[in-house]
Amino acid sequence: MKDIFGKALRDYHNNNYTEDLITSTNISDDDVLPLPYLFRSYSEMPKLEQKALQLAKGNILDVGCGSGSHSLYLQKQDFNVKAIDISEGAVEVCKKRGVHHVELKALLDETETFDTILLLMNGTGIFQELSLVSTYLNHLKTLLKPNGQILMDSSDIQYMYEDEDGGLWIDTNANYYGELDYFLSYKGEDEDPMKWLYLDFERLQIACKSVGLTCEKLMEGEHFDYMARISK
Repeated sequence: MKDIFGKALRDYHNNNYTEDLITSTNISDDDVLPLPYLFRSYSEMPKLEQKALQLAKGNILDVGCGSGSHSLYLQKQDFNVKAIDISEGAVEVCKKRGVHHVELKALLDETETFDTILLLMNGTGIFQELSLVSTYLNHLKTLLKPNGQILMDSSDIQYMYEDEDGGLWIDTNANYYGELDYFLSYKGEDEDPMKWLYLDFERLQIACKSVGLTCEKLMEGEHFDYMARISK
């Protein structure tokens, strides 16, 4: 990874904000990801994220913490929060913004246990592809304290395959429609393509059941997105 995401976060935090991140996927055109959005306050967060933060309890793990907005909010509520990210720039910015406990670490390398694990902003994305979902869920299971919970959001992106008549052009012989190639660019530099997974709730629920976890939908968003709670 070139850590273009981290470079953009550093620029914004250091008052070098001149342009935004550009994202795209193998099924969608370029889209702007405004850097200020990555530094949003609680009041600026989507309702799904607000709901997750309201339900957080005990010792908390913030996975893919980005600039640390969720961790900072929870710290202010006197929670003990550990934030992790695979972006060096994100970890650096989190520290500068005041996140007390942040580490450069992938989820599968985490070994501590927690009462709440947060995977927000399409938390299933880091699962990469459908075949790896059970691997990640089994690992997450080992990180849960008794009565612990995983709060995760994602979207069913089947709508992106609809034509004008409402029909679907999904290739039934291809991979799961939520498996995307994700592209990121910033100031003319391109990040290496990433695998990114959007997982519909029904498949998440089935995957959880297969590894001995329960999964309930807590809330639906405005555009095919949802918040789920997973527990032992």
